[in-house]
Amino acid sequence: MTCPEVDANNPQGVLVDQFGRQHVDLRVSVTDRCNLRCTYCMPLDASFMNQQKLLSFDEVTRCVRVASEMGVRTIRLTGGEPLMRPNLRRLVEQLMQVSRIEEVALTTNGLLLADQAAGLAQAGLSRLNVSLDSLDESRFKKIARRSGLQRILEGLEEAGRQGFRSIRINAVSIRGLTEQEIVPLAKFCRERGFRLRFIEFMPLDADDIWSCKHVLTGQEVRRILEMHVGQLKRIESEDSGQPSVDYSYTDGQGIVGFINPVSQPFCDRCDRLRLTADGQFRNCLFSTSDWDARALLRDGGTDKDLGLLLATCVNAKHFSHGIGTKSFQRPLRAMYQIGG
Repeated sequence: MTCPEVDANNPQGVLVDQFGRQHVDLRVSVTDRCNLRCTYCMPLDASFMNQQKLLSFDEVTRCVRVASEMGVRTIRLTGGEPLMRPNLRRLVEQLMQVSRIEEVALTTNGLLLADQAAGLAQAGLSRLNVSLDSLDESRFKKIARRSGLQRILEGLEEAGRQGFRSIRINAVSIRGLTEQEIVPLAKFCRERGFRLRFIEFMPLDADDIWSCKHVLTGQEVRRILEMHVGQLKRIESEDSGQPSVDYSYTDGQGIVGFINPVSQPFCDRCDRLRLTADGQFRNCLFSTSDWDARALLRDGGTDKDLGLLLATCVNAKHFSHGIGTKSFQRPLRAMYQIGG
C-alpha cells in the first residue's frame, strides 16, 4: 500500500477505510497519569509509563499536521487526565495554528480546571467534556476512589465564566452503582445549561470486572429521566459521526445524550482515530493493534512515512468492535492507557 496523495482541491476523503468510513476526528492522549482512580478506567494501584515515552508537544503537533493533510479536522485532547500534563495550553496554541484543524476540544475530570480554564480558553480551546458521575460526595469517592467533587464543581463554575462554546458533562452508567445519580445530574445540568451525556459501561476497566450484567443501558436511563425529570424528544445530530443519540426535553430546558456502545453500537458511522500518549496510532478504542508513530518520529521518518502509517492503520480497521460476541477480544490496555 502506498500513502495516498491529497488532492489540493479535495483534501477530504483520504482516510477512508475499507467500509467507506471517512475519518475526520483524532483523539490525542497527552498522558496516562490521573489524579483519580475511577473503577471503570484504571486500577487502584496504577503504574504509569516512563515520561520519556510520552510524545513531546512538537511531536504531537507534527502528527496532527500530517493527519490534517489527510482529512482530519477536529482534535480532542484526552488522558489519563490531560490537565496533569504541564503547560497544556501551549499544545492547544500549537494545534490551533495547524491550518486545516477547525477545532481543539478537551476531555477532563475537572479537578484542575478552575486554575487552567482561563488559559485554555485564551489558547483557543472551544469545547470541554467534563467527566462527572455523581453529585454525592460519598458515592463520588466510591466510584473515583479519591475525593474532589467540590473542586470539580468549582472548575465547572469557572469554565462557565470563560465562555467556552460548549460544556458537556459525561457520566458513566453502571448497574447497581449509578442509578441514583441519574436524576440529580439531569437536574443539575438543566439548571446550568450543560449538555449531559450518559455513557454505557465498557469493557475497558483495568480490574477486569466488566460484564454485560453491569451495563445500565441508555434506554433504561432514558426511561428513568422521562419518569422523574421530563419527556424527551429525539433530535438529529449536526455531526453524522457523533456517537451520542441526543434528545431535547419537550419543555425546552436542555439536551441529554446517550452513548450506547454496548446496546446500540455506532461503529457504522465511526469517524475517529486515536493517538496514545506514547505515540501509537489506533483505529478503534477496542483495537488490539497499535501503529508506532513514535518510532518513526524519533528514527528520522518523513511526513510521508507518517502518512503511510496512518493510512495503513485506517485500512486495517474492523467494521465493529464486537462487544458481546464470541469473537470479541478485550484490548490489552485499559482506558487510561489508551485515551478516553
